[in-house]
Amino acid sequence: MIVDANKIEKAYQNLKNVAKHTPVELNNTLSVQYNANIYLKREDLQVVRSYKIRGAYNNITNRTKEETKNGIVCASAGNHAQGFALSCQLLQIKGYVYMPVTTPKQKVKQVKMFGKDMIEVRLEGDTFDDSYAFATQFCTQNNMAFIHPFDNIDTIAGQGTVGLEIIEDLKNTQIDYVFMAIGGGGLASGVGSYFKHKSPNTKIIGVEPSGAPSMKEALNQGKVITLDKIEKFIDGASVKRVGDINFEICKEILHDMLLVPEGKTCTSILQLYNTDAIVVEPAGALSIAALDYYKEQIKGKNVVCVVSGSNNDIDRMQEIKERSMIFEGLKDYYIVNFPQRPGALRTFLDDILGPNDDIVRFEYLKKTNKETGAALIGIEFKASEDCQPLMNNMTKFGFTFIRLKENAVLFDYLV
Repeated sequence: MIVDANKIEKAYQNLKNVAKHTPVELNNTLSVQYNANIYLKREDLQVVRSYKIRGAYNNITNRTKEETKNGIVCASAGNHAQGFALSCQLLQIKGYVYMPVTTPKQKVKQVKMFGKDMIEVRLEGDTFDDSYAFATQFCTQNNMAFIHPFDNIDTIAGQGTVGLEIIEDLKNTQIDYVFMAIGGGGLASGVGSYFKHKSPNTKIIGVEPSGAPSMKEALNQGKVITLDKIEKFIDGASVKRVGDINFEICKEILHDMLLVPEGKTCTSILQLYNTDAIVVEPAGALSIAALDYYKEQIKGKNVVCVVSGSNNDIDRMQEIKERSMIFEGLKDYYIVNFPQRPGALRTFLDDILGPNDDIVRFEYLKKTNKETGAALIGIEFKASEDCQPLMNNMTKFGFTFIRLKENAVLFDYLV
């Protein structure tokens, strides 16, 4: 089922004057951290700041004039839409872009900028899957061609040119591992196919967000499934259902399929920025965030991480920092039931808080005729283990509490 190498090589020639041949760079910081040679395939430097231009352009140019005469349509969480929009502008084909209402404003703005007067953006639904349903319905009603972001052989062949460039640039190096994000599975299908032909001993590791394990579940169940709900934070790699073609290919090419918590991905985003001034979106950091789960296996090995994109909205950085700190145990939120007696707050400050604990949020409403009153408290810690003494002290002094990170509904509502 894997894509033929000649088809990927043909796509590479097709893309030569459109997509950049992005660099494969040895990252010194990560190489020292993992005692390995860690290379980054910098698709964040691509012309639309992600690899998606490759699949979109290759798909469109393999359509007949008859198929595109009424216009073409795509659905996307943002990156495919930008590649699609630029392709429409270059080829002078009218395009309609369906994106979730929750798409970061930066991505919507970029789509309009790349497409100029050749595209129309329509925000529909809360997830990619919702937008996909609107887009395909519009295609049927108007007899238009749908340019799929992943479940299409020509799209997959275009994404496979990422693998071709990796092998070409590291032709004198034995590549032991390639880590890459999986959303619908287009990138992994294409890159994995090319490696299967040209470097079959390389282990291909797929990485999904913990909150959107669509490929992991499909592989576990032996068939494509649709998840009931997903966490949408890592929007570039969060779909309820992977592609049918992509699933069949990934069954053959994946050595392992990892799930990475959203908070850990946020930590990788901040580290990349702080140590190497590399700005990536959450999906772009997934491959690097996964390295901790393979730190023993990759020692002394040659490893490539595909940095799939950098379309990050600056407005999201505060949330990224917050999620990172919570994951690392440096910040926590609690609902604490305060005894409604004089001096209860003083007890909390003097006897329960640690010397380095810092209250960053405190909301309390005293209620009459009740023995306790609830407070929402956010606390930052100097070290990740500092939260345990705090919780021990609350129990010791009779303060009952709920830890919000253990209750997703309350956390989303209050924080």
